[in-house]
Amino acid sequence: MLEKIANAFSNFGLMIPEFILLFLTFFFVMYVLKENNAQLLNYLFCAFVVLTGIVFLFVDGLNNFLYIIFPLMYVLAMIIMFSTEIKRMIWNLSSMKAPDFKHSDTSKGRNSTKECINEMIKALQNMSKNDVGALIILASAQMPNSILESGVYIDSEISSALIESIFFPKTPLHDGAMVIKGTKIHSAGCFLPLSQEVNIPKDLGTRHRAGIGITETIDVTAIIVSEETGVISIANGGKIKRYADSEMLRQTLSRFYAQENQLSK
Repeated sequence: MLEKIANAFSNFGLMIPEFILLFLTFFFVMYVLKENNAQLLNYLFCAFVVLTGIVFLFVDGLNNFLYIIFPLMYVLAMIIMFSTEIKRMIWNLSSMKAPDFKHSDTSKGRNSTKECINEMIKALQNMSKNDVGALIILASAQMPNSILESGVYIDSEISSALIESIFFPKTPLHDGAMVIKGTKIHSAGCFLPLSQEVNIPKDLGTRHRAGIGITETIDVTAIIVSEETGVISIANGGKIKRYADSEMLRQTLSRFYAQENQLSK
């Protein structure tokens, strides 16, 4: 065992690039696990790496390649399991390169938070009763400009009348997504990436897939009204909750504005 340790350290200079790569890969996986409250997997990951090192030291006939390949296999498994979360992190990092919502400070408006919540709930319930399809994105400052620029810039105070008129059937913008930033409607008619998840119920159409898809990659909340049934759904983190009532909508909107207030401080 002592000879193996000595040999490992004697070849340390030749293995520096491999160790740096391993360290960066392990750190990234541990960071992803921590951010997604998977502490148990984090502990198992560390234990697996230590166990692999012990086996390498005590079992004859093993080479350095095996010590690297087994932890990397575990890393690959974690990347596959948390592919959605990793994709969201990459989107968030790329969106930080350019300032979003650059046209104006849409986080400030004449309407109060309570008025905005009431107006949105009123619009959503009216559209639900009339089977008017809608897709509203409650956006943070991390929205990519490519999505914002795919729609029409509005920069208007939030009102139920305006929301309902935008999503009224056969109007130019009714098929796209509305992006709300703070107490203003930032843009409408925006195109969103569709979710590739195969387990989404078959009765959910393109509007729902777009709402789920944007939340898979970006930390936003999507509110969807079904054109066929009038059912209101809420998507967040790649998951969707259907049959949202006024209380669930109020809780979702209140959390959104609470986060907005924290970011603005």
